Amino acid sequence: MPFSRDQFFAVFAQYNAEMWPMPIAGYVIGLLAVGLLFWESRASAIMIPTLLAALWIANGAGYHAIYFAQINPLGPVFAALFLFQALFLGVSPLVYGDMNFRLRRDARTVVALGLVGFAMVIYPLWGVLVGHLYPAVPVFGSAPCPTTIFTIGILLLADWTAARWLMVVPGIWAMIGGSAAILLGVPQDWGLLVALAMIVVFAIGPLRDAAFARH
Repeated sequence: MPFSRDQFFAVFAQYNAEMWPMPIAGYVIGLLAVGLLFWESRASAIMIPTLLAALWIANGAGYHAIYFAQINPLGPVFAALFLFQALFLGVSPLVYGDMNFRLRRDARTVVALGLVGFAMVIYPLWGVLVGHLYPAVPVFGSAPCPTTIFTIGILLLADWTAARWLMVVPGIWAMIGGSAAILLGVPQDWGLLVALAMIVVFAIGPLRDAAFARH
C-alpha cells in the first residue's frame, strides 16, 4: 500500500475541512433518496438514481481526484471509476425506464434498509467508538465507502434488470475499499464486504427469483 494509516486519515481531515459543508449536503441527498422510496412514481424512479449520481460525482471529482490522489497514484483511476458510475446512474432511467424502486415485506427490503441505515447511522457511530474523530474520518455522502454501502442498499430495491449492472462498480469498490477494514484499521468498512456478499446472495442465490421478480 503506497500510503500509511496516518496519511489516510490526514487526507480525510483536509478533505472534510476544505469541502465543508459537503457532509451535510451528503446527508440531505441521502435522506431525500430514502424519502423518495416511499413515493412510488415515475418522478421518484428518475430522482433516486440522479441523487445517487450526485454522491458519486462528489466522491469521484472531489475525494478521489483531488485529495486521495495526493497519497495514492491510483486516485485518478478511482476517480474515473466513480464518475463512470455517476454517469451510468444518471442515464439509467433513460436506459431502463421505470426502475421500480419499491419497499416490500421481504428479505430484500430488510437487507436493503439495513445497509442504508448502516451507512448513514451505524458507520459514523462505529467510527467514533473506535476513536475516529471528525474531521479525520470518512463521512457518509462525501466518503466512498459509506456512500457505496448506501448505494448498494438503495439499488437492492430496484428492478434486477437495471440493478445488476448498476451494482458492478459498487461491487468492485466494495472489494477494494473493504481491504481498509483489515489494512488500515477501519472496522466499519467491514460493511462493504457484507454489502458485497448481499449482492452475491441476491444475484445468484436461491432468493434471486423471489427478491428480484419483475413487477
